[in-house]
Amino acid sequence: MIKYISVILFTLITTFVNAQNDTFNILKAGDKAPLIKALSYNNTTIDLVEMLKNGKVVLVFYRGAWCPYCNKHMSNLQDSLNLILNKGASVIAISPEVEKSIEKTISKTKASFNIIHDSAYVIMKNYGVAFKVSESTVKKYKLFGIDLEESNGNKDNVLPVPATVIINQDGTIGYIHFDENYKKRLGIKEIVNHL
Repeated sequence: MIKYISVILFTLITTFVNAQNDTFNILKAGDKAPLIKALSYNNTTIDLVEMLKNGKVVLVFYRGAWCPYCNKHMSNLQDSLNLILNKGASVIAISPEVEKSIEKTISKTKASFNIIHDSAYVIMKNYGVAFKVSESTVKKYKLFGIDLEESNGNKDNVLPVPATVIINQDGTIGYIHFDENYKKRLGIKEIVNHL
């Protein structure tokens, strides 16, 4: 019962996140995917150009270990990872989380795919999913023990709208799921269908 009350309260406060005045410059199917070259959580160089030589790439933007919807989505990705890999594709997750927070995400979700800490939000901005959380929402988060400054290692309070981008081997976007409602995520079946 307490777990359900916590989720309901969390849902109520996070609805304020969607009340931002940010204008998103969302990419669409057919657009050229912005290139990514970065270090993953485990210090592996992630080079989108090189990865696309082996197959399509599923790019997932998530908010953090504190978000139950993100954890569920990341767990679902991990649980069904073989369905994606069997299609010749790979997965990259992008988050503003610092290493310590990514460790929490991995602990909660058992994620074995590449996770990138987008410290300056370069990737999130290039894909048009970054937004600044209002100060009132940051304060409400803190009431529930969610500290974005600690989670992300800065005072910017920038998060991504959770999004999934499927990138074709020619570097174009084959499919994109973007919904400002953080509860709506692209399911595994839909991801596999677009590979």
